[in-house]
Amino acid sequence: MCLAIPGKIIEFTDALDDVFRIAKVDYGGIQKEVNMSMLPEAKIGDYVMVHVGVAISIVDEQEANETAKFLRQMGEYDAELSENDE
Repeated sequence: MCLAIPGKIIEFTDALDDVFRIAKVDYGGIQKEVNMSMLPEAKIGDYVMVHVGVAISIVDEQEANETAKFLRQMGEYDAELSENDE
């Protein structure tokens, strides 16, 4: 199953311009690079929902934490992060 996983933008690592950027996103200690082209307004410190390596929405910290907690309870949080490594 592919779910959107919440993470926090910690830095931008690459950019062609203001729209086509790559960010490093932290998922509670696991960091991955994410395509930010759907969210050109996103900035460092924002929490984003990431689906198959693309940030699809900005959420507040509380919503990010609640979503991560729910996904962990379902046993999907770590599974989704490891699937994206393959």
